[in-house]
Amino acid sequence: MIFTNPLALYLLPLALIPLFLSGQKQDGFPSLAGIEIDRLSQAIDIGLRLLGVLAITGLILGVAGISLRERSIDRFGQGAHIVLLIDRSSSMDDTFAGRQPSGAEESKSAAAKRLLKEFVKERANDRFGIAAFSTAPIHIAPITDHKDLVLGAIDAIDRRGLSFTDIGRGLGMGLDMMAADVSQASRAIVLVSDGAGVIGRRVQESLRTEFARLPVHLYWLYLRTEGTNGIFEVPPPGAEDTPQVLPERHLNKFFESLKVPYRAFEAESPEAVKTAITEIGKLEQTPIVYSERIPQYDLSRWAYALAALALGGLLAAKLCERSLGRSQDGTHAA
Repeated sequence: MIFTNPLALYLLPLALIPLFLSGQKQDGFPSLAGIEIDRLSQAIDIGLRLLGVLAITGLILGVAGISLRERSIDRFGQGAHIVLLIDRSSSMDDTFAGRQPSGAEESKSAAAKRLLKEFVKERANDRFGIAAFSTAPIHIAPITDHKDLVLGAIDAIDRRGLSFTDIGRGLGMGLDMMAADVSQASRAIVLVSDGAGVIGRRVQESLRTEFARLPVHLYWLYLRTEGTNGIFEVPPPGAEDTPQVLPERHLNKFFESLKVPYRAFEAESPEAVKTAITEIGKLEQTPIVYSERIPQYDLSRWAYALAALALGGLLAAKLCERSLGRSQDGTHAA
């Protein structure tokens, strides 16, 4: 426990006053020696004195600002630490049919944001980090267990991006976020993109080195636009097969060459995106130990409530007091 005003604790000895001084009205009697001991009266007297102790103690603890200290509790669950790496190139603002959304149609970015938010809400024990990229990567939220922060970060990815898609630097930022996470939980990067840029040789080698150093699972959720090349599409004999012509195919081949747990999903509709996200959730269900932060909790309200109850009991006892009547000769009436 902690106290915001600890000097008030020096007043705690005052709580002993009711044990020595009684607040009850006193009446004189010649002698009680011949009267049998009244156990009920003794119990009531002790109870009233204890109520006085509680009343003073509660008031002093309330003034002292008694609180429970902020702390962390280790808990066990199923899940992972996941970085959501989201493409914000301008093509993400088109529908899966490759046109501007109209009416009930939903853009690829809107569908991805909606379904990713559902995914975050369903994952009770996961920690998430958020990054976005188009021409350059943007660090939006660090890996955290604060779901409100994560959901807000996903909502914040609403600015229209540029046409260029720098996936290499985006993955580099995702790996940097993973490197900053010192936990022993399963780690995964979920790349959400509708296209593939060409990753230069130097960036490829840098990514190979980082993936070899970090135990990271990689998932690519490819939001395929109608009429575009697929991830697994093999060109016909004689056709040009280069990263410039078939960037999606060659990016997939690069990911497969990283020698890390990797899975690619091709989605051509919001329903397919949901299915892919659900599958990723099933794959990332490893036992983890996570820390739950318990914020500081103010107990002064309960201290004041205890004092109020004790004072209420004393007030009720005071209202029940009655003076003994006296006869004309000055003796106590029966």
